[in-house]
Amino acid sequence: MMHAWQNDLTRQLGLWLVLFATLGIGYAYVGYPVFLWIVSRFVRRSRAAKASDIGLTMIIAAHDEQAGIRTKLESTLALNYPREKLQILVASDGSTDDTNQIVSEFASRGVELIDVRERKGKTNAQNCAVQHARNPILVFSDATTLYDADALQYLAGCYADPRVGAASGRYDYFDPAAGSPSGAGSAKFWGLENWIKHMQSRIGTLSGCCGCIYSVRRDLYTPLPPETISDLVQPLHILLQGYRVVFAERAQAWEESTRTAREEFHMRVRVATRGMRGLLSVSELLLPWKHPWVAFQLWSHKIFRWSIPLFLVSLLAGSALLAPAPVFLSLLSVQLAFYLCAIASVLVPPLRRSRLLSLPLYFCTINAAFLVGMFNALRGRNFNIWQPTRA
Repeated sequence: MMHAWQNDLTRQLGLWLVLFATLGIGYAYVGYPVFLWIVSRFVRRSRAAKASDIGLTMIIAAHDEQAGIRTKLESTLALNYPREKLQILVASDGSTDDTNQIVSEFASRGVELIDVRERKGKTNAQNCAVQHARNPILVFSDATTLYDADALQYLAGCYADPRVGAASGRYDYFDPAAGSPSGAGSAKFWGLENWIKHMQSRIGTLSGCCGCIYSVRRDLYTPLPPETISDLVQPLHILLQGYRVVFAERAQAWEESTRTAREEFHMRVRVATRGMRGLLSVSELLLPWKHPWVAFQLWSHKIFRWSIPLFLVSLLAGSALLAPAPVFLSLLSVQLAFYLCAIASVLVPPLRRSRLLSLPLYFCTINAAFLVGMFNALRGRNFNIWQPTRA
């Protein structure tokens, strides 16, 4: 009798775990995107036209970027935007290499160096640079990001609408090694992210921006604590002030993908930890009775996505409990095979360039990072500073 009762309890627990996991994963990756697509069919928004009549201040955050800062500045000066309306600031966050010297060489061409002596991280460097901004629109960029020639014009065009307080561009990863373990996975993941941003913007407003290409009205900018991730939290403060955040899809930028799964993991842990802690700093936006549409987006796109590792663990545990049944034994086998593919693409050198195996590897990498990020956020760990990984 006791044995039968225990078996029944095990089956019920397994079923609940599988159901919980299936609904969570399905909603995050299928349900929410499909909902956005359906609703967007009933909304028509014209895309902002290019503009070049508004003053922009581009703020480039850099730390020990001697290898690429010259290329970044040359490409920025070559962008299709009136030079008299573009102020370029390089916020050097405690650089110890030749970054500051290289930037100073561009002083005669109008590039200004903001030397932040005490290294406190990207957000603090941006706060310092904003104090020197002279133009009404701030554009935030990374030292490793390359912009399309017309990207600034497309960002500027968004501000013809006085209701727009911030505008995000689009960025995609490129893999210069043509086969790094995380390159193809990064490209696929960010293709989905960009599509979701496009749908969110078309329906109402974004809930976050692309960190290497986004812009904000200077008079709406909120100085943030150094431990906060600015490209998520700054737009949320814009929403709190009653303005929209839009996606300028044609404002295109490119970023080099990480070269190894280890680099990707450490970068995603830092981003996830700062994102979770940053979202908690504006927790009012998570209350659906106060901000229904924004709260819906944050719960659906951020919290459910960050919770995927919990759903994955539940699915694995539930499948194991129900494994004697053929259907769940097959489900368990598929999961184990998927994780083995990810492990094999790291451990077996000939498989590291496999585009097929790069997807399981990237999926496992980012979700492991989300899980670590949860623990970091709960115990109050901060990641204010970053270390460039590209030599």
